[in-house]
Amino acid sequence: MWQEINNKLYRKFVFSNFSEAFAFMTRVALLAEKADHHPTWANTWNTVEVWLSTHDAGNKVTSKDHDLAAALEKLI
Repeated sequence: MWQEINNKLYRKFVFSNFSEAFAFMTRVALLAEKADHHPTWANTWNTVEVWLSTHDAGNKVTSKDHDLAAALEKLI
């Protein structure tokens, strides 16, 4: 589940292996580029951590972040 921590939405996604994690990141990258709203994220083997905030709004959580978070949920 997404958590709001320090003015960012955060979620850790865990997959079976690196290939699944990387495939998820590829799908996220396509969505983020289309939305012109890019996450801060990290990948270690089968884990992808994502932080969302809107830079143009002073690095706060906005509807853009909630919309992207909802879109990411549909990818898993």
